[in-house]
Amino acid sequence: MDILFLIVQQTMFFSIPLLIVALGGVFTERGGVTNIALDGIMIMGAFTSILFINKMQDKMSGQLLLIMAILIAIVTGIIFSLLLAYSAINMKADQIIGGTALNMFAPAFAIYAARMIQTNGVQQITFDNTFRIPSVPILGDIPILGDLLFKNCYITTYIGLAILVIAIIVLYKTKFGLRLRACGEHPHAADSVGINVYKMRYAGVLISGGLAGLGGLVFVIPTSTNFNATVSGYGFLALAVMIFGQWKPLKVLFAAFFFGLMKTIASAYSVIPLLSSLNIPSDVYKMIPFMATLIVLAFTSKSSQAPRAVAKPYDKGSR
Repeated sequence: MDILFLIVQQTMFFSIPLLIVALGGVFTERGGVTNIALDGIMIMGAFTSILFINKMQDKMSGQLLLIMAILIAIVTGIIFSLLLAYSAINMKADQIIGGTALNMFAPAFAIYAARMIQTNGVQQITFDNTFRIPSVPILGDIPILGDLLFKNCYITTYIGLAILVIAIIVLYKTKFGLRLRACGEHPHAADSVGINVYKMRYAGVLISGGLAGLGGLVFVIPTSTNFNATVSGYGFLALAVMIFGQWKPLKVLFAAFFFGLMKTIASAYSVIPLLSSLNIPSDVYKMIPFMATLIVLAFTSKSSQAPRAVAKPYDKGSR
């Protein structure tokens, strides 16, 4: 039973950042812009927020410090995503090239800035993890369920699930969501009824950036006590989750948990008796999430098509 609890908790730790970032990708794709820069935005969000924790952990700790870091990660993601929004929407630059450039810039900037800021000149930013909640009051006392979901947990898990609910409501139950989807699927039709396509696409990219920045912090906090200018390719894995989930929040949730489970197997195989007894090299287990990505996308490529006209450039002067 202890092994089951460990697998579930680790799956949550790996799945929630995937869920958050993939939902960010849903917003920008639904608006008509492909955000390939999710990985770079995650790195920037993690860098600024973990650096804030590193500098402020002597003055404050616990959940207040984490909440402040969350806000910083979101703001960083929004600001960094403005570069993609301006190049793709205003300049009509190639979205793939622009996103790739940001992905290349982010780790280089994080390494350089960390070495310049820290007195010891190293790129690794360490922090004290004081954010784990031993047991959520009342909920942690529930038999079985309490041990699975409400012990040794982080508030980021519940924030991620709350974002899922909010995303569903915003995309499908609000005027904003309807307009955003219209701008992605039929931008000229949306423009003909007075919707500002540029503003809606900006909104989609900025929401995506904020969630990706948050996802970077949420990825680092439960799994490490340092940040080394990388999120282990989680931004690209989130793109796969988004595609596998067919740009629909609930399907994205199940896809995130699937890939989170694969990641858990890759990292915790040594404590699972059946897997540890197979004597398979550790490198094989580390490849499991990415092998699963290729297999799943290969078998779902036809059913996982983007909404029509999504990610196509829009020129207000042409109809």
